[in-house]
Amino acid sequence: MTLRIAPSILSADFAHLGDAIASLERGGADLIHVDVMDGQFVPNLTIGTPVVRALNQITRVALDVHLMIVEPERHIAAFAEAGAAMISVHVEVSPHLHRTLSKIQELGVQAGAVLNPSTPARVLQPVASLLDYALVMSVNPGFAGQAFIPKSVSKVREVRAILDAAGNPAPIEIDGGIRPDNAAEVVRAGAEILVAASAIFGSADPVAAIQNLREAATKGTQVSLPEHG
Repeated sequence: MTLRIAPSILSADFAHLGDAIASLERGGADLIHVDVMDGQFVPNLTIGTPVVRALNQITRVALDVHLMIVEPERHIAAFAEAGAAMISVHVEVSPHLHRTLSKIQELGVQAGAVLNPSTPARVLQPVASLLDYALVMSVNPGFAGQAFIPKSVSKVREVRAILDAAGNPAPIEIDGGIRPDNAAEVVRAGAEILVAASAIFGSADPVAAIQNLREAATKGTQVSLPEHG
């Protein structure tokens, strides 16, 4: 298992975004998670390709772009050109999911499918062999700072089983309410990429917050051996 921490800039101070990115780099962030919202699929409006392009110019950390938008297939090429290394789309708004994922990959970008909390894991079965990663939402998307939905842990296990059945070792990403107190649990369930927004930027020290989250999550990768008397 390759554990990765992906801080989300959703909770960052956009007036000082360059400073925020620098702090993520100092903290050892593996990815920078970029939440793109259109005010239609989710009740919030955030950023677009100009910000992704600007981020790509100031960081060497890979940009993980999460499209929470309707008709994502219309914008994939623009986000790829802006510098996205990963692009995920929601199954709820992607009626031609196989085609959309294939298009992302044709652009040289890793393709992921996202499940809302109320969407069953089984909908990934038809595309399980195609995915570069799967993203499980552990809150209802749209806002940072929401409480983790406990049933997300069992969904991560279900998604892992579906990917394994397809012979696909693609990692599972989890997003929403991820904190040091639940990080080990989701990692034990099969999550390898942990997205965190308020847990990092809500801290007085984002650098330490990243390191604390990684330390807590790493405990989920440790297997306890039975004691021998």
